[in-house]
Amino acid sequence: MRTVDTNVIVRIVVRDDPEQVRAAERFAAGGAWVSHLVLAEATWVLDAVYQRTAQQIAAAIDVLLNHKDFTLQDSDVVAAALEEFKERPALGFSDCLVLEIARKAGHLPLGTFDRRLIRLADVERLQ
Repeated sequence: MRTVDTNVIVRIVVRDDPEQVRAAERFAAGGAWVSHLVLAEATWVLDAVYQRTAQQIAAAIDVLLNHKDFTLQDSDVVAAALEEFKERPALGFSDCLVLEIARKAGHLPLGTFDRRLIRLADVERLQ
């Protein structure tokens, strides 16, 4: 299976360059793998560059989870992170993803200085 980079995911979600969208869709046709890192980068780009709302970012992740051509790394982890993000969008998707990866790996608690993230189970505030 092929693997896609962040910019491929962004093109498919944003659809702002028709030529690149077609090239991205052709490359992904039949199957392409999306790593956690690419997904996290893509959500950052959607927020910082394209100023998408948390709801729009959540919708984009949902589309990718259900896309016929994409296989997301540990899709169960991504789905759990998405649910957490939908409930607490101020956290940011990447933080939710980091926590769910740690949960799946059994490496808890997650240590952080982030005051919003410490409100979740399995997270420890560092002082």
